[in-house]
Amino acid sequence: MIGLQLGTDDLDVLCLGAHPDDIEIGCGATLLTLTERGAKVRSVVLTGSDARHEEARKAGLRFGSGASGLRLEQLPDGRLPAHWAAVKQLLEEVAADGPTPGLVLTPSLGDAHQDHRLVAELAPTIWRDSLILQYEIPKWDGDLGRPTHYVGVSAELAHRKFELLHECYPSQHGRDWWLEETFLGLMRLRGMECRSPYAEAFTARKVRLELG
Repeated sequence: MIGLQLGTDDLDVLCLGAHPDDIEIGCGATLLTLTERGAKVRSVVLTGSDARHEEARKAGLRFGSGASGLRLEQLPDGRLPAHWAAVKQLLEEVAADGPTPGLVLTPSLGDAHQDHRLVAELAPTIWRDSLILQYEIPKWDGDLGRPTHYVGVSAELAHRKFELLHECYPSQHGRDWWLEETFLGLMRLRGMECRSPYAEAFTARKVRLELG
């Protein structure tokens, strides 16, 4: 497998999540790596109650967006396709308010959850000049696909990701899938696929390679 280098110094990264915890579940270890290497992270969460937003704010501080780089909205959870125009308008406002990101991280177009899918569908229509990588979220639907890109993760960082997730999102502790072995199991599988101890996996629909 050939590794491709993505410059991280001063890289503007935009993360899109339909719900609180989507971003951290899908690409938390990648964000920890990017911010450690100098990337600037902004995050947008489209749904959530006041209590869930408090969790998202805590996660923003831990995973790199901080308080100033986090935008929280309260569109109806589970009903985003019925509010297509509002989602489109909100994302266009985000694009107008900040620099063009070099990297946009979104849910997967193949995700079984309708809210996730809508965000994935709209992102390329707005950020046409950015690299868009779609992250995956494990769930009972069994919708994990065949990724195209991987970010290698050390064992230490994989465990750190779950520790921070568990710390930031206590409202999810009672869910039967909210276990360290769920997240580490998926990261270990993706690591095996790309010859890394652990990894987070992404799908890219369109990538332009610059050949020196």
